[in-house]
This record gives sequence, C-alpha cells and structure tokens, in this order.
Amino acid sequence: MLNQFSRTQLLLGVEAMDKLKNSRVAVFGIGGVGGYVCEALVRSGVGQFDLIDDDKVCLTNINRQIIATRKSVGQYKVDVMKERMVDINPDVTVNIHKCFFLPENADEFPFDEYDYVVDAVDTVTAKIALVMKCQEKGVPIISSMGAGNKLDASAFRVADIYKTKMCPLAKVMRHELKKRGVKKLKVVYSEEKPIRPLEHNCTERKEIPGSVAFVPSVAGLIIAGEVVKDITAAGLS
Repeated sequence: MLNQFSRTQLLLGVEAMDKLKNSRVAVFGIGGVGGYVCEALVRSGVGQFDLIDDDKVCLTNINRQIIATRKSVGQYKVDVMKERMVDINPDVTVNIHKCFFLPENADEFPFDEYDYVVDAVDTVTAKIALVMKCQEKGVPIISSMGAGNKLDASAFRVADIYKTKMCPLAKVMRHELKKRGVKKLKVVYSEEKPIRPLEHNCTERKEIPGSVAFVPSVAGLIIAGEVVKDITAAGLS
C-alpha cells in the first residue's frame, strides 16, 4: 500500500523504515542548520523527536531558516517547527524544550532514551557539554561546525573532528575535546575559508556572522543524511 514514505522505502527497504519510525532523535538548536535537519528527518520517517531551543523567530532569520516567515516572527522556534513537522507527518511525536542546552541543565534531558543526537547549537561550551554527555551515555552524536560567513555550499565535508581543516570552530573543538580525552566525533564542516563580512554588525553578541539561504540548509541536509544512514545502517549514495 502506498504511503507518504513509499519513495524512501524503495531505496532503504521496509526494515530500515521501521528502524526510523521507532527512533527518537534529539535536535539541539532549531536554526538555519537544525531546522533543515528536522525537516529532512521527519520527511524520512523518523517517528519521535526532541527539539531544544529557547529562541523565537526574528526578522533576520527569514533569509535562511525554513521555519522563518513573516507569519512566524515572534513565535518560539520549537513551536513553529513542531507544527510544521506534524503537518508533514501527523503520526510523529515531537517533544519540545523551550530552553538552551547548558552544562548546568544537561541532566534534565533523557539521553538514555535518545537513539541519536544532533548538535546544531552555536556555542562551544554547549557543544562540548553535549559531546561529553553523549559519550557518557553511549549515544551517537553528529555535530555541526561553523556555517556562518560561508558562500560555497559544495565545500562541506563529513569527517572525524581530528581530520578537519580550515574551520576555526572545528579547531577550537579539537583542542577542547582532546583535553577531555574524547577520541572521536563525527562532524559536518566546511573547508571554505571564512569570508569577512562587508559590514560589522554587533548586538548583545560580540559579532554577528553573515549567512545565506543555501549554506546552512545544505549542512542540515547532510547531517540528516548521516543520521538516516547511521540509524538504518544502510549505505546511501
């Protein structure tokens, strides 16, 4: 019988689709990268999600975030993403957490119940805490490196953190993870040299990176593909 996942099943098979349906994926950070991760995974048949973010959609998100429209400005990103995901698959379970992940609240999340974790957060502190928690609990994790100040969507690579190059964020992560004895971490990173923004923009943060529609989205879709591949243990070309 045909269903909304029939075309995916032609490539992955029934067993893989069952694995996806019975998997729970936590996506930390529902922005330019994380939003596309959620979009692709719910369309791939993943049955349960945890979405973690405390941000609300703002006007400057519209240029690159899949949930950002004039209508959604001012709404919590996790609420907008959940509504979209349920529209795509009414049978999906979406748990939302309106908070930022921090070392201080790491124990509040049910890592024991996650089959996979996606790190799409912005800060090094949160990324490291996520990696350490997943290592402690034995949960697979994939981490997004810097997608800001980039224009070449074809420059993304999937690699272990210790085999990355060019990416400034990956360099910091390598250093910090090595100090903590972390032996490996699957990441998506860009080998494009970061571009210096034409204008200097500052708000509460020291500096706001430039970004476009076609770079963070590609990073998110690559991450989603890796999650599907790892969960189903099926080679995707």
